[in-house]
Amino acid sequence: MYKFQLSEDGAILALSNDTNGVTARFHAIWLRDNAYDEGTRSSGNGQRLITLGDIPTDLFIARADIDGAALDLTFGPAGDTISYDAKWLMQRRYDRASNAEISGEPARGWLAEGMQTWNAALTSSIPTAQFDTVAADETALYGWLDDLLRYGFVPLSGGPIEDGALMRVIELFGYVRETNYGRQFEVRTEVNPSNLAFTGLALQAHTDNPYRDPVPTLQVLYCLESSAAGGDSIVVDGFAAAQRLRAENTAWFDVLADHCARFEYAGDGTTNLSARRPMIDLQPDGELVGVRFNNRSSAAITDVPFDKMQLYYDAYRRFGEIIDDTAMQVRFRLDPGECFIVDNTRVLHARSGYSGAGHRWLQGAYADRDSLQSRWRVLGRRLQIA
Repeated sequence: MYKFQLSEDGAILALSNDTNGVTARFHAIWLRDNAYDEGTRSSGNGQRLITLGDIPTDLFIARADIDGAALDLTFGPAGDTISYDAKWLMQRRYDRASNAEISGEPARGWLAEGMQTWNAALTSSIPTAQFDTVAADETALYGWLDDLLRYGFVPLSGGPIEDGALMRVIELFGYVRETNYGRQFEVRTEVNPSNLAFTGLALQAHTDNPYRDPVPTLQVLYCLESSAAGGDSIVVDGFAAAQRLRAENTAWFDVLADHCARFEYAGDGTTNLSARRPMIDLQPDGELVGVRFNNRSSAAITDVPFDKMQLYYDAYRRFGEIIDDTAMQVRFRLDPGECFIVDNTRVLHARSGYSGAGHRWLQGAYADRDSLQSRWRVLGRRLQIA
């Protein structure tokens, strides 16, 4: 099934899978650094027991033997023999097409596997879940978390109608991210509010807290009262909006990705927050990993060169127009006991205006995606889904 070939100097091993015809090359230093023998990794937690400085600079593969998927490599000059699983190696091969080529997307703005972009057409098939079901059934919980990672938001129904119920939602996957707003905050009309979210005004779709670094990566909004007219929840896929901008004009996409915007918040005498990040956030290899967009918190833009400032504002304006386009928006109403979670690095949220008659009371809290992803992976292994 698996075959190998060593370079003459032992610096590179080429591993082939006859079943699918895939061949991948591995450097000796990479193989030694990623060994999982008891001398290299802790058996309890999998963490490395050695540093790169413990590996000789003149390392080479002196001998290789394979039996099925069991690959034994002897490294010189020390003569240590370490066993590898050929299937594990091929799953982690780096000798392959770039991630952009694999995804079939342009080099800048490609998305990680498993993400699905959307627009208003999703309104008729919004992924949903029931609180009691996901709280009692690990398979349902895994599916809910999988949808959250795939779409960036999922409404949850059937929750308790009680103060602080949103904490029970967060406990399903992780921990509260406390901010100056507290562990949770109230979203209802206030006199002299510290934030426009606490009024009945309509709000443009935005990501929350762009003035923080790091930004809270998840937001939970939980409904306790909803008798006021209006106040519908609106969500927009920021990744879909960024890719639409790229399709219209790559220069617009690039200028928002290449230069930092600034965001500020000083809502009271004890808080003064500021962050400097691009509106479109890319990894060095071009993966689209974040969007920051919040007109209410935008500060003076000072990190764009003079000769690109007009282009920047043209791109900024168009990006806002795309976000405001109803064809990009999914709209729904939250009733008491319902909530939704958004990936705050991807999905922008908004609401329509609501009247002073009746009551609208939501509670909000922040959490972080890393704990959600951890819970998702653990469940996937336990359920043998992933």
